Amino acid sequence: MYPFIRYASTIAHAALQAKRGRTLTFKDTSEIHFRCRLSDIDNFLEMNNGRVLTLYDLGRTDFAVRSGLGRQLLKQRWGLVVAGSTIQYRKRIRAFDKVTLKTRVVGFDERWIYIEQSMWVKGKPCSSALLRTGVTEGGKVIKTARILEVMGQSDWQLPPTGYVAEWIISDADRPWPPTE
Repeated sequence: MYPFIRYASTIAHAALQAKRGRTLTFKDTSEIHFRCRLSDIDNFLEMNNGRVLTLYDLGRTDFAVRSGLGRQLLKQRWGLVVAGSTIQYRKRIRAFDKVTLKTRVVGFDERWIYIEQSMWVKGKPCSSALLRTGVTEGGKVIKTARILEVMGQSDWQLPPTGYVAEWIISDADRPWPPTE
């Protein structure tokens, strides 16, 4: 089940942070903290891998609200979409562990914004995800230049480099639709 109460709490907390002046730019890293709940674990008594991806939604929500993108999504009647992701799991997150979730923009091109997210327990990384995200209007992804302009950051450039650029190239070779 999707954690709607947690999601609403994240929005409220992010809005309060923004109101208190703890805003972000697209150059900053968002950090939120939570505990791994019993509803997050699987039969191996660790955070379920699907729940990890779901909780990453909370980090992107905090980032959007505190950066002002959330306000623009409402004002412009835009939506958000995840168009691709890759994830690495390296350390187990157990029930009741205190988790720090970090979210940051690691690159963008003409159409997509690439976001890196990670979960940490006791200062050690547990998982990391790279996501291709976009902003939509009328069901179509809009150009990042338009988003940056509305956000007052039109002069900012962050072309994908390193592993992000390699992932983009590699993902372009992946067949779609998938074969049987």
